[in-house]
Amino acid sequence: MRPFESIFGEVVRKQRRELGLSQEELGFRSGLHRTYISEIERGLKSPSLRAMIGIAQALDTRVSTLMMLTENISLAQSPAISKN
Repeated sequence: MRPFESIFGEVVRKQRRELGLSQEELGFRSGLHRTYISEIERGLKSPSLRAMIGIAQALDTRVSTLMMLTENISLAQSPAISKN
């Protein structure tokens, strides 16, 4: 199973690209440095809740949406588990 950071970074990258934003623009809009955005997208950093809120706002979405997308990818890639 891939780590949370890797999947979350993939979700952020996809959302950013769909909006046509550069990492620099996302950083500016979220109040985070471009290199930090890059590290998040590559799964090298585990973002704080404050960082996730800033990123979500900059992407015009909710943290819960980013987390749901991350969870869906994680569940799709994990071995079959009984989901009761």
